[in-house]
Amino acid sequence: MTKSVALYTLGCKLNFAESSTISQQLVKNGFQKADFQSGADLYVINTCSVTDHADRKCKKVVREALKYNPNAYIVVVGCYAQLKPKEISQIPGVDMVLGAAEKFQLMDYLHSLEKEPRTRLHNQPIKEVNDFVPGFSEGDRTRMFLKVQDGCDYFCSFCTIPLARGKSRSATVIDTISEVKKATQKGIQEVVLTGVNLGDFGVNHGEKFIDLLHELDAIDEVKRYRISSIEPNLLTNEIIDFVSKSKRFVPHFHIPLQSGSDEILVRMRRKYLRDLYKSRIEYIKQVMPDCCIGVDVIVGFPGETDDHFLETYDFIQQLDISYLHVFPYSERPNTTARKMKEIVPLGVRGERTTQLRSLSEKKKRAFYESQIGKTRPVLFEADEKGGMMSGFTDNYVKVVTDYDPLLIEAMLPVQLLKINAECTVEGLFDTVEI
Repeated sequence: MTKSVALYTLGCKLNFAESSTISQQLVKNGFQKADFQSGADLYVINTCSVTDHADRKCKKVVREALKYNPNAYIVVVGCYAQLKPKEISQIPGVDMVLGAAEKFQLMDYLHSLEKEPRTRLHNQPIKEVNDFVPGFSEGDRTRMFLKVQDGCDYFCSFCTIPLARGKSRSATVIDTISEVKKATQKGIQEVVLTGVNLGDFGVNHGEKFIDLLHELDAIDEVKRYRISSIEPNLLTNEIIDFVSKSKRFVPHFHIPLQSGSDEILVRMRRKYLRDLYKSRIEYIKQVMPDCCIGVDVIVGFPGETDDHFLETYDFIQQLDISYLHVFPYSERPNTTARKMKEIVPLGVRGERTTQLRSLSEKKKRAFYESQIGKTRPVLFEADEKGGMMSGFTDNYVKVVTDYDPLLIEAMLPVQLLKINAECTVEGLFDTVEI
């Protein structure tokens, strides 16, 4: 009798790509994919550990899985599993915990689906994790997340990622191109390049990220590429110039800032100061005036005073960026920041988060308004909500229109007409022909 498996993914785009890799391995070995609510025989939970909330959510997902099938075999993988395997083993119902390397060898450890009295832990030290396992997300023909890099050598003072994923590594350019060509056979329209420290691609092979971009741009089957996130110190003018002239790479960058205060950036052990960050934004806008720029910010880092926060707020307010992802600082075990004094109260962190998220809405609105009247290519998606469907322009403006099945996966030039109450854009385009 065929056994069923359901996967649940927490966290980043990279995790979604890796969950697909694990799913493909299980299907090749005779499992049938199932919906989470179906009461699957096997549940694989791919975890994140960026915040305490992610840890708590893992426990909730385990409880939910057992609600649908009390006899289900539960496997937990991912960053949380690498960092805290013993803690996960205490969660009632968890049968196996696999670390950073072992998660891709699940079939080697999965001898049966019989519930066991003790949780099985397979978790080698992160220093011994050296292999790069490629992957891409499946299930959506519109957009695919392609894993091209893993790990990080930076050791920022607030971050556990090097402890959870190990050193920076990737495949070669040739092997990565081969992976993309496999994905194009599935009819993918847009490829999103993902990694922990994407701009560090090729460091273990003597290659560079720009080398990969050139080769990807020559693949005719992919209509467009999007770079998910890249550190400002690794986003060179050469990369910016390339994207501005590219046939397929879209004018959209997501560039972590984390703080607009040089003093806090130094405490965070970031690889840049605000002047470098500002120069990157200004150069992007010089060569691509309509480029969308997203920014990550952490508020409430230890030692962040009101003046430091005001520095950050004013700095971001003056930057020509399009939106923010704002995170209140979260204490993580085994990080340098955890040992720092001058802790910012949780309430203050919350207030600062609210202020920056409000600023983000204003920035997003201003960017959308700057695009009204222009015509941009929109890739429409399958999701329907209240008789409406949506898609994104190349520069990441969300466009909505009446649902039409003929528009799914279509890329059309759309004149952007007006911003609606939900801060999405309504547009005008010609009738689709089939």
